[in-house]
Order: sequence, then C-alpha cells, then structure tokens
Amino acid sequence: MYDPTVARLTYRALLGRRRALILGALPLLLIVIAVAVRGLAGADDQTASDLLGGLALATMVPIIGVIAGTGAIGPEIDDGSVVYLLSKPVKRPTIIFTKLIVAIAVTMVFSALPTFIAGFILNGNGQQIAVAYTVAALVASIAYAAIFLLLGTVSRHAVVFGLVYALVWEALFGSLVEGARTLSVQQWSLAVAQKVAGGDMVTSDVALPTATVLLTVVTVLATWYAGQKLRSLTLAGEE
Repeated sequence: MYDPTVARLTYRALLGRRRALILGALPLLLIVIAVAVRGLAGADDQTASDLLGGLALATMVPIIGVIAGTGAIGPEIDDGSVVYLLSKPVKRPTIIFTKLIVAIAVTMVFSALPTFIAGFILNGNGQQIAVAYTVAALVASIAYAAIFLLLGTVSRHAVVFGLVYALVWEALFGSLVEGARTLSVQQWSLAVAQKVAGGDMVTSDVALPTATVLLTVVTVLATWYAGQKLRSLTLAGEE
C-alpha cells in the first residue's frame, strides 16, 4: 500500500523551494507571536490556550493541511503529469495512500512541531497545554490531509475551496456557531486535547468517543473516495 517512488516524487513536489516557503510562513509567524506575547504578558495558561486554539489549531493547521493535501496530487492533475504516474504498474489505492502518508507527514511537521514550540514558549507546558494542542494538531493533520487530498482529486479549484473551508468553516463557524462545531475537525481534535490536558483550559463541544469515530470515518471515507475518483480518472483517460 506504500510506494517509495511515489512518496519521493510527492515529497519533492511538496517541499520545493516555493511551497516550502509558504509552508514555513505560518509556523514562523506563530512562534514569533508566541515570543512577543511571552515577553509582553509573561507566562499565562489562559493566554497560551487561547493563542494555540485560535491561531494554531483553528487557522494554521487547516491551512497547512490545504497546502499539503491538495499539493500532493492537485498539480499533477492540473498539468496532466498524473497520466505518467497512472501509466506505471502501481495500484491506484496505493498511489492515494502513499500521497496521504506524505501529506500527513508534511502537515504534522509544519503544524504540530511549531505548536509545541509555541506552547512551550508561552507557558512552559503548564497544565499540559502545549502537549495537548500538539496532540490535537497531530490528530487534525490526519483528517485534514485526507479531506484536502480528496478535494485535490475531485476539483481543479481545490486550493480555493480548501482555503474557504479552512478560513470560513473551521476558523469562523467552527469556533463561533454552535451547531457547526459538531462537524468541525477542529472540535474533534480539541476533544482529544481535552483528554490529554485533563483540566478546564482545553474544552470541546464534542465528546471524545464521538470525535474519535468521526475522525476515523472521515479519514477512511475521504481516502477511499479519492482512490475511487483516481480510478475513474484513469478510465476516462483511457477512453
């Protein structure tokens, strides 16, 4: 289910100079803001939780997920080079699964690691806040990578739709509108973070069992459907 050649090509595409600069911009901004906040306000648990929840988890993680998830396959479909990949004796589900693993890895590195660093800067991991939000970022990275990989497979405007989802649904509705929170990857990952933190600094509107099921179902279904769409794309090209 994992092809090293496909993985190498995908890493090369995602970590090219231009895309790497884009991927690194938000994490760098988060760390700079964390340093500034710590210098001005000192160590404060509530401030750390608010910043990591509002900027890191609600904004940075989904945007990086968009870049990594759509970038893992979208450009190949847009420029037609996917035909070369599909002509190789590699199963279509293997291609999707390999690209998903790469997208997850890139999203985790550029989101979870900066989240932990920022959290440690803000309050030295007081009340396990840095670790809790890092775990949330890791969990969210998996679901976001699958969702946006699917989006990159089905739409030529995947980046635009992905950014709308990340900035409008997750960052705005997922944080402010009560009914929308149940269908938010952010809230599902916060349920895991709440369990890790164990206090009242990190909260979620979704119970942990429900969040776990939804994260699993969304990831599996998105990956499966992306494989189906890639298979139909192959058939269309052959016709």
